[in-house]
Amino acid sequence: MRMSAFFLPTLKETPNEAQIVSHRLMLRAGMIRQTSAGIYAWLPLGLKVLRRIERIVREEQDAAGAQELLMPTIQPAELWKQSGRYDDYGKEMLRIVDRHDREMLYGPTNEEMITDIFRNAVKSYRDLPKSLYHIQWKFRDEIRPRFGVMRGREFLMKDAYSFDLDPAAARRSYQNMFLAYLRTFARLGLKAIPMQADTGPIGGDLSHEFIILAETGESGVFCDRRWLDLDVLRDAPVYGDDLEPFFTQATGIYAATDEKHDPATSPLPADQLVSARGIEVGHIFYFGTKYSKPLGAVVAGANGEPVTVEMGSYGIGVSRLVGAVIEASHDDAGIIWPDSVAPYQVGLVNLKSGDAGTDALCVDLYHKLQAQGTEVLYDDRDERPGAKFADMDLIGVPWQLVVGPRGLKSGVVELKRRGTAEKHELSPESALARLLA
Repeated sequence: MRMSAFFLPTLKETPNEAQIVSHRLMLRAGMIRQTSAGIYAWLPLGLKVLRRIERIVREEQDAAGAQELLMPTIQPAELWKQSGRYDDYGKEMLRIVDRHDREMLYGPTNEEMITDIFRNAVKSYRDLPKSLYHIQWKFRDEIRPRFGVMRGREFLMKDAYSFDLDPAAARRSYQNMFLAYLRTFARLGLKAIPMQADTGPIGGDLSHEFIILAETGESGVFCDRRWLDLDVLRDAPVYGDDLEPFFTQATGIYAATDEKHDPATSPLPADQLVSARGIEVGHIFYFGTKYSKPLGAVVAGANGEPVTVEMGSYGIGVSRLVGAVIEASHDDAGIIWPDSVAPYQVGLVNLKSGDAGTDALCVDLYHKLQAQGTEVLYDDRDERPGAKFADMDLIGVPWQLVVGPRGLKSGVVELKRRGTAEKHELSPESALARLLA
């Protein structure tokens, strides 16, 4: 993509409403624009990052054996009345009445709807276990939406739901998704800490939330120092294996939010305890028959007896993750994207657009990189070099390939790694080989 044609409305000044780093940088980098309180339009740069994160989430869900479907954003209120949650959920739920006076709602979550789909389709224990997920926009009418996409009213979420015949099988499904979450966050370049959590309005008695460490995080986190150095996934079993030993190890390392940390009950000496800030990016629940029982999700067991299925639900805030990655990876100049989610892999900077020599070399490099499947953002604008460097640092492309008249005379280009600021002068051929390695 040529920047001269790209819709990238960057800002030099920070908008007054942006209180945290991710909100400031997403606005300044032209990723999002607010359309109303807590609701954002995703502009091309932001949407590319959102789709990359969504792809990684989807790939790990598929690898874990979950099957994707797509449920609507609008749900009938009747399902929520059957489960008993319609009146309990509170004002965060946006309630709607259609032209036929039917009560509807904009879904804040999908336990009721997925249970209804399941109960009308699955009738035998032979069809279990099942794990279904979708990635869909949700709406929760927060009293005070703030922090950009970190706490908006409309957000993109992956929610998965497991259906099993008995509690032991349901626990295996829970552990399988627990592993999927750790692998997902690792692929996003994030260190995720799982910790026991309250089940809240979702219900149940087994729950973990996943916290990533970030200096600007909203929650205080206390954890065993070993967790920061432990490569818990190095020897992790594959999906579907016996995950109990892995699960026991991963959940046995001390971790708590500031609300739950009690120094008197921690087994850990002070020098083994790390105090930090964190951001919740995922939450998983096992809640048994909380929804299957009132909604009648029953299958015939091996002897023909009716069995109410055991359920779990598993959520990841996909749009929230965009902000969380920025909170965990940035500097004073802007965003530092991990390679796995960067909107472009290479930022090609022409220091003197209009010069025949630099133009020719840039176009040649641009086409060669694209031909090898590398996505390139080519800054061909008639702008000062300082402005071009500032924009590239702001939007956080992992590699910057700089072509200027002085280097051209010496037969070299500059290759800069955004995350470390390390620079090398190389021949164009060597730079290409480095980028395509």
